[in-house]
Amino acid sequence: MPSSVLLEVPALADFNKAWAELTDWLSRLDREIKSQRVIVGDLDDINDMIIKQKAILQDLEQRRPQLDELITAAQNLKNKTSNQEARTIITDRIEKIQSQWDEVHGHLQNRRQQLHEMLKDSTQWLEAKQEADQVLERAKAKLESWKEISYTVEALKKQNTELKQFSKEIRQWQINVDVANDMALKLLRDYSADDTRKVELMTDNINATWAAINKRVCEREAALESALRMLQQFYLDLEKFLAWLTEAETTANVLQDATHKEKILEDAKMVRELMKQWQELQAEIDTHTDIFHNLDENGQKILRSLEGSEDAALLQRRLDNMNLRWSELRKKSLNIRSHLEASTDQWKRLHLSLQELLAWLQLKEDELKQQAPIGGDLPTVQKQNDIHRTFKRELKTKEPVIRSALETVRIFSAEQPAEVLEKVYPEPRELSPEERAHNVTKILQRQADEVRTEWDKLNLQSADWQKKIDDALERLQSLQEAMDELDLKLRQAEVFKGSWQPVGDLLIDSLQDHLEKLKVYRAELVPLKEKVHQVNDLAHRFGPSDIQLSQYNLSCVEDLNTRWKVLQVAIDERIRQLHEAHRDFGPTSQHFLTTSVQGPWERAISPNKVPYYINHETQTTCWDHPKMTELYQSLADLNNVRFSAYRTAMKLRRLQKALCLDLLSLSAACDALDQHNLKQNDQPMDILQIINCLTTIYDRLEQEHNNLVNVPLCVDMCLNWLLNVYDTGRTGRIRVLSFKTGVVSLCKAHLEDKYRYLFKQVASSTGFCDQRRLGLLLHDSIQIPRQLGEVASFGGSNIEPSVRSCFQFANNKPEIEAALFLDWMRLEPQSMVWLPVLHRVAAAETAKHQAKCNICKECPIIGFRYRSLKHFNYDICQSCFFSGRVAKGHKMHYPMVEYCTPTTSGEDVRDFAKVLKNKFRTKRYFAKHPRMGYLPVQTVLEGDNMETPASSPQLSHDDTHSRIEHYASRLAEMENTNGSYLNDSISPNESIDDEHLLIQHYCQSLNQESPLSQPRSPAQILISLESEERGELERILADLEEENRNLQAEYDRLKQQHDHKGLSPLPSPPEMMPVSPQSPRDAELIAEAKLLRQHKGRLEARMQILEDHNKQLESQLHRLRQLLEQPQADAKVNGTTLSSPSTSLQRSDSSQPMLLRVVGSQTSETMGEDELLSPPQDTSTGLEEVMEQLNNSFPSSRGHNVGSLFHMAGDLGRAMETLVTVMTDDKVLE
Repeated sequence: MPSSVLLEVPALADFNKAWAELTDWLSRLDREIKSQRVIVGDLDDINDMIIKQKAILQDLEQRRPQLDELITAAQNLKNKTSNQEARTIITDRIEKIQSQWDEVHGHLQNRRQQLHEMLKDSTQWLEAKQEADQVLERAKAKLESWKEISYTVEALKKQNTELKQFSKEIRQWQINVDVANDMALKLLRDYSADDTRKVELMTDNINATWAAINKRVCEREAALESALRMLQQFYLDLEKFLAWLTEAETTANVLQDATHKEKILEDAKMVRELMKQWQELQAEIDTHTDIFHNLDENGQKILRSLEGSEDAALLQRRLDNMNLRWSELRKKSLNIRSHLEASTDQWKRLHLSLQELLAWLQLKEDELKQQAPIGGDLPTVQKQNDIHRTFKRELKTKEPVIRSALETVRIFSAEQPAEVLEKVYPEPRELSPEERAHNVTKILQRQADEVRTEWDKLNLQSADWQKKIDDALERLQSLQEAMDELDLKLRQAEVFKGSWQPVGDLLIDSLQDHLEKLKVYRAELVPLKEKVHQVNDLAHRFGPSDIQLSQYNLSCVEDLNTRWKVLQVAIDERIRQLHEAHRDFGPTSQHFLTTSVQGPWERAISPNKVPYYINHETQTTCWDHPKMTELYQSLADLNNVRFSAYRTAMKLRRLQKALCLDLLSLSAACDALDQHNLKQNDQPMDILQIINCLTTIYDRLEQEHNNLVNVPLCVDMCLNWLLNVYDTGRTGRIRVLSFKTGVVSLCKAHLEDKYRYLFKQVASSTGFCDQRRLGLLLHDSIQIPRQLGEVASFGGSNIEPSVRSCFQFANNKPEIEAALFLDWMRLEPQSMVWLPVLHRVAAAETAKHQAKCNICKECPIIGFRYRSLKHFNYDICQSCFFSGRVAKGHKMHYPMVEYCTPTTSGEDVRDFAKVLKNKFRTKRYFAKHPRMGYLPVQTVLEGDNMETPASSPQLSHDDTHSRIEHYASRLAEMENTNGSYLNDSISPNESIDDEHLLIQHYCQSLNQESPLSQPRSPAQILISLESEERGELERILADLEEENRNLQAEYDRLKQQHDHKGLSPLPSPPEMMPVSPQSPRDAELIAEAKLLRQHKGRLEARMQILEDHNKQLESQLHRLRQLLEQPQADAKVNGTTLSSPSTSLQRSDSSQPMLLRVVGSQTSETMGEDELLSPPQDTSTGLEEVMEQLNNSFPSSRGHNVGSLFHMAGDLGRAMETLVTVMTDDKVLE
């Protein structure tokens, strides 16, 4: 909002403050509503969220009066202001906050309704899931009860009937599964913004189990149908095969009879015909060989099912008969062939037979070679085993033929003469038939040997191949079983891993428990690691030279290893995350504070754990939290409050509410301090200790005020404020006493309870406190207004006069007790007056007075009410009073009384009586009867030094800063001491009536003696200033110059060392991001340079303070000269000079209006730094009156009083100009 509008309508500041607070609260509430997630399907979690939403809604409704009051205040502001811009701004803001309120309320209602619907849907889904689980359990029990398939008609029909009944039940149960799935899909669709992992996981498990059950049912149904078809077909095939066998036996018998007829073998044509018929018979036999083996195998299965029954004995007899007849048929076929072949030359027949056998053996050898290599997976090797089983069966079938042929060759060779067989023909010649026959015998013998060798070789190869197959089957079976077992374990582990909640969703208190459970689970996975090693060992035994695992098996092994590694990595990562979360969010962490800032800001931590903040947009860093910076900027709106006590108190009140310390009770603060064992007040606290204690405090506040406290933001802001007050050097340590003083001063408690607690912290075990301990307490307390730049109004940071005042109040006892301390604090000493004013400001915030402001016409008056004790029925609101606005006919010097609570009838009667009395009193009466509303303390350097604690933490240059600060306080004291000591009946803006009184006040500020020894002329003022102050000021300035030269030389030396080493100067965090030093020496140099820069900045700030004070004093002296130079007005009546009351030098600011104490809450303070700066509001006073007053003040120099005063004022101005020049020279040198 433009400052011009604020100046024109001062009441807008309070409206803006209330509007901003309510808007921020609504924004935080809306973000909290949107960020809340529940576990869909978890009834407890949903119910807890419903309860939380109900509490939030109640809090919102409790804030409704605040919205109504804000709307009422806005309407009042619009009614009493004619500024169109202000009215437009007020209207826009009210419409915005009403819209925001309705939006937040709508979000709450919608979320609440959604949660109720989610609870209903989740309940229905859980019921449907329970029914589906029951169905699945019944189905799995039914599957486990299934027996092996029996190969009997009755058993197969029974099993088939049972399966059909079960299939029917499955179709009925499918409805339950579908209902559960539909409900789950509804939850997943309608509540996708919440956590639906539980629903997804359970639904996937149900569907996977149901799919497995259906697959088993389908496989069982197919197996039963196949068995039934096989059983039905078996007897048909058996009858058909037996019929063919009968026909084949008939054909074989016919051929056998034909081959044994006489002279049949001599007929070559008949022999060829018979041979053709035999070949046809043999072809049929070969064709029916597989049929025979299938019938035999299926028959054995049926026999096992019929074991012990009559059908089994009958079937066994039929199978035995079939086997016997089959064997006989094959033998007859061989005999027929042998007999037919005997019709030709025996050697030709043998030769042809051996050639066929060799060709068959070669064919089988090639076939055996084609079976290699061994497969790399179990199904392939099982197939190879089946193929080789058929191969061996063929070998076994061929074995009689081979042995018969070999035996025939042996007999044929034995019948030939040995000498002929051994005869060697040295040279070729024509062989005789006998010799040719003998030669053929040798050829047959060689072929027979070759057949025998190939046969033995083929058998050996077959046996070796079978051995390899058996070994491969065993090894692959072991590998498959190990992989299946490992896969099952990994699936279980992966299901467990899938149930993990994100670490960010876990409760902080449960982190350690989750960590311990996960470590135990990791120990339980050690056997699983052994299984992984077992699978890998079994897989590594298969090599290229032995058995090459198939790509499928290799992929399975690799997948298992990958899943195991992923599981290990996931567990290790989970443990790491839990460790980090426990470290970051546990008792010793501050990482949870990273959420206190939003983009583009980032919270970072310096090496000494002090936080700083990075703006990534501007690429800058600063010590202050962004919200704290905004808060400090907003405090500038209160600078228009003319009274420093109220200005300071209102700033502290805004700070108190921003830090949510207005919600903290003293008992809760004490509990948190005791919980962290913060009893040694002299001990330093590091950043982590501060954060832990603040976290405990704000966690408890969050439980009590859920929607008002943002724990990370409040902890970070409060930490920021404490460091700004007690650790401006950002060393990362403050004293325990400083921490307690800061927190307790701004907490919600009765004023005297705070006094008692703070006194108890510095008192000894006997309950008494000496000057040193009291100085510690007052020093830490004065740092609070000092951080706001208001310390000069409360006597400066030198607490020695305050300590001396307290012990003088206690009759200079060496130690004081709590009762005396409380009595002294009730007098509201100047250094501590800001604290009771803070309590009055807090009490007046909600006060509503049934009265109308006579200036801005506000009704009712909200906040402080100021009632005139000079006029009847005249009231002023706090906005008008603080801004110095007056109504026509009422003077600012008229006495007024302040109320921070609604008045009672007794108070109204009392004020009425006072108004009557004041009607008959003059303004001079009030000037001569001052009553101070607070206990002033002299803050100019006086008395002996006592132990004054340095700011926590202590820095090496505190003495220099203290000297500068003391001098600044003295200059401020020269300006305002005694000038603000007004009684309760004098207007807060009224000056001392007479100029000679003003000069006397300046003399008192420079002289500590009694009023009887005060200087009596301006010349004495200048002499006193020169004699008492000039020497001390010159010494201070000389010390400052010398220290500055030393610091500059040290800085140049450090800079040269950096340049020599090639290092660039490293600014502190407010300038850039921290860089880790590369060596201890570098770190030391960087720290020294940092301290030098801070020291230089402090010196510049102190110099600026001195310049400001001196400019104020010059301005006052300039106005005094202007007043003295005014032309005399000849206003004589009856030969005497008319003396009218003087109201010159109306102050634009005073520390606190001197008002009557009302309801025990009024107090007063010293004037602010900007007082005596505004021009006089009443310039009707003539020079005659001034001269008369000056002559009365200086009777000894009556003849030359005006001229002497003019010259003395000029000398004093020149002296102060010289002082300003000297003070600024040191800044120029820097």
